Amino acid sequence: MLWVKAFHIIFVTSWFAGLFYLPRIFVNLAMVAPGSVAERERLIGMSRRLLRFATILAVPAIALGLWLWMGQGFAGGWLHAKLALVLAVVGYHYSCSVLLRNLEDNSCQRSHRWFRWYNEAPVFLLMGIVILVVVKPF
Repeated sequence: MLWVKAFHIIFVTSWFAGLFYLPRIFVNLAMVAPGSVAERERLIGMSRRLLRFATILAVPAIALGLWLWMGQGFAGGWLHAKLALVLAVVGYHYSCSVLLRNLEDNSCQRSHRWFRWYNEAPVFLLMGIVILVVVKPF
């Protein structure tokens, strides 16, 4: 089970790297001057590749997490709270894909300031998950 846990941590860390950086690209996209087609296309391409990378890494992270959960059983309220936060992370990931589609077709009206705040959400989700897993408060 330790190997499963090690690879789970590796995939989760890599997944979160994508979730931390993708909204930073959205900040830059929201700041692109009208008419800067080349810059906009470059940032859209970077966003697509990073979202694909993060999605590919999310699958084994979640699968290995489920494996650990099944091996551990339904142990304590902390695990239920962690699973709720993981669902929030999956929702955040999905919202990134929706925002990217909106940015691609120029229907996104969000400002760069909004994206800067949006970028902070996965940090707090990760902090909550780590605290629940390490401290197991309930």
